Formats: sequence, structure tokens, C-alpha cells
Amino acid sequence: MQTVKVIIALSLVTFLLGGCTQDRSTKIYTGKEALQAEDVEEGTVESVEQAIIRKDGTIVGTTGGGIIGGIAGSTVGGGKGQKIASTLGVILGGWLGDKIEKGVTDLEALKIVVKLNSGQKIVIVQEADVPFQAGERVNVFSSRVSNTKRVSKL
Repeated sequence: MQTVKVIIALSLVTFLLGGCTQDRSTKIYTGKEALQAEDVEEGTVESVEQAIIRKDGTIVGTTGGGIIGGIAGSTVGGGKGQKIASTLGVILGGWLGDKIEKGVTDLEALKIVVKLNSGQKIVIVQEADVPFQAGERVNVFSSRVSNTKRVSKL
């Protein structure tokens, strides 16, 4: 029963920490970014590619999976076999935890190349919540607060 409580607690912590990802959407602003002036430049989309935004290297999934796998493996057999099962549980659990975390936190994104009216070309990767296509006229918003840029339809 104690093992089940530990597994549930670790799973809950992993789930809650996975929700700490920052949004990379054209439509979502943090409280700090709201009501702040942004510079706007017009441009034309030159190309659009699929991309993935991956949360910067956390160890939550790997660690949580390893702990859960180790606990699960320790319940198998006894003696030397139990140690081997625990070790394999840690390795397999860590690997699965990493894959699960990436599946939960990865965001579908677009890599958008924009030629600004000034002649400068820029590339912006943002969440794929708004579709863009080559030749489309767009606004590029540059935040004065967070030093980020977003592409938005005109």
C-alpha cells in the first residue's frame, strides 16, 4: 500500500510540473506582457515549415519514471533477481518517463521566414495555432518587455 502511495505522489508531481511550460502562441500573453507597447513591422511570409517547441531539458519525466520503475521492479522476485529487476525498472522507467514528458510538453510549431518591408529577413518559431503560407502579408510584433517576436496576420 505504501508503494502505491509513493507512485501516486510522484505521478502527481510529474503531471503538475509538466504544466509549467511557457506558451509560444500568438494569442497568449503573460500578465507582464499585457498592456505593454510592442513595435510592429509589416512583412511578407517567404516560407513556413513544421517545427516542434520542446521544453528546455527537465529531468522530471526521467527521474519520476526511474523512481516508479525502480519501485515496481523491486516488487519482483527476491535476492539477486530483485536487484536486477529494480535496476532494469529504473532504466526502463527513466526512458519511458522521458518519452512521456516529451509527448506531453512538446508543442506543434511553425518556423516562419518573414521578409520585412525594410528588406531584412527574420525567422520566428511559434506555436502552430494560426496557419500561415508563403506570400501572405503579416505583422511582426516585437515585445519591448520580453524581447520576443510574434507573427500575426494583417
